[in-house]
Amino acid sequence: MASKRLNGKTALVTGASSGLGTDFAHQLAAEGADLILVARWRELLETVASDIRRDHGVHVDVMAVDLADPGAREKLAADLRAEGRPVQVLINNAGFGVFGDFRDTEWARMQAMLEVDVMALTHLTRLFVDDMVARGEGYILLVASTGAFQPTPTYAAYSAAKAYVLSFGHALHFELRGTGVSCTTVCPGVTATEFLQVSGQRKTWYHRLTMMDAPSVARRGLRRMLRRRPEIIPGWINAFMAFTTRFTPRPMLARIAWLVMRNE
Repeated sequence: MASKRLNGKTALVTGASSGLGTDFAHQLAAEGADLILVARWRELLETVASDIRRDHGVHVDVMAVDLADPGAREKLAADLRAEGRPVQVLINNAGFGVFGDFRDTEWARMQAMLEVDVMALTHLTRLFVDDMVARGEGYILLVASTGAFQPTPTYAAYSAAKAYVLSFGHALHFELRGTGVSCTTVCPGVTATEFLQVSGQRKTWYHRLTMMDAPSVARRGLRRMLRRRPEIIPGWINAFMAFTTRFTPRPMLARIAWLVMRNE
């Protein structure tokens, strides 16, 4: 992305304190966008914001918000509206996975994951999309996963959540046609972030074989978003594997996913 196509626009990035969120933020700033960085931990956000201000000279605000709290999401949108801060770019990146057999997973952790990965993503989109349509411009980016294309034992609920994100993103993109607003869903495969540490999984041979660096994933996702395309699967291996799921019975997909995802 050579030209600064987002000069004068504001981008809100969730999960911006680490991983893909940090890379999305840096690359949006390189495009000229002012930023609103959202995550739970203010100190981490302030460090990211300081680096972005130094490197790109854009305006950066940080907002410590627990996105698992519906009231906090409502307050975030209301505060920005009261301040007259229109959001032209919404990056719904916040999320995490929980590794392990479904029966062995603590419900509170599973519920928190679904609240962030599904409910917060959907709620924030609903909170900001009307204003975008009223202005006749806007970009929405949803972060799903290659797990969206198949049932994944040991990540049963996470994979199902990302399938929801992928389906929701495509439907919303279609509904928004002609409004000047678009929705792009990026489906990364294994990416070099803190995902595995947070989920509780050890790195497997599959991870080592297919892992992509986070800046490349973010760059490809934003490029697709700016072209107003509905979907991007970064990496040819990931794209090929997602394509082959169309021709493979689900029981076989589940077994293959279990074989490559189980801890060694």
